[in-house]
Amino acid sequence: MVRLGPLAIGRATLEPGWRWSSDVKPIVRTAWCQSHHLHVLLAGTFGVEMEDGERAEFAVGDVFELPPGHDAWVVGDDPVTLLDVSGNAADFGVPSSIPRVVATMLMTDIVGSTATAARLGDAAWRQVLEGHNRIVRRELSHFRGREVDTTGDGFLAMFNSAAAALQCAVAIRDGLKDQAIDVRIGIHTGEVETVDGDVRGIAVHAAARIMATAGPSEILTSGVTRAITDGGGLEFENRGRHELKGLPAAVELFALK
Repeated sequence: MVRLGPLAIGRATLEPGWRWSSDVKPIVRTAWCQSHHLHVLLAGTFGVEMEDGERAEFAVGDVFELPPGHDAWVVGDDPVTLLDVSGNAADFGVPSSIPRVVATMLMTDIVGSTATAARLGDAAWRQVLEGHNRIVRRELSHFRGREVDTTGDGFLAMFNSAAAALQCAVAIRDGLKDQAIDVRIGIHTGEVETVDGDVRGIAVHAAARIMATAGPSEILTSGVTRAITDGGGLEFENRGRHELKGLPAAVELFALK
């Protein structure tokens, strides 16, 4: 195992016949593995089953992510060798001791940023970005959001309050629209890991996928966040269920008016 800041990368060799539900489940006493894994398969064949019954097999060279709620086993007579890049390598197959909290994640992205930057040129685009960043950070501060990361033309932020995240999203969208900047925003509430100022977890990935589904000047949120804020005076439009890459089940999305 090697630690790189908050990230732990471990190398595991699993012998033929190894299966999480047989060898680890009796120790941790959970129905399914509740760890979030990002694996790189170096040797052998690896089988996985999710809680909903979906199954998959991975071969040498595959890179794959496993959300909590799965079983896994060695397929065939050859050992499996893999790299675990989830930050949980110290307790492979055991629930992580990394602090976890329930939070609302908000992710933004400027629509058509590449084309706009090419049209405006570097100097003018930098001015647009500076104005964008100033408005987003002003609203994050006003609604008590915590800036987690910036992607250059977007932000990832965390909120303790789902309602505050939604209200902040409206303020960001409207403030940037006044500056002729269209953004798409995705919001999701779930459990995340917090390590050395970094935030990780399925909720982060879900917010990113939801954001990518949104159109110009659109705020999309998951049904979880909408349910939490029900009765708060916010208006939503049901956009139906969507299959989002990397998530085990379809997610019902709502557009915030």
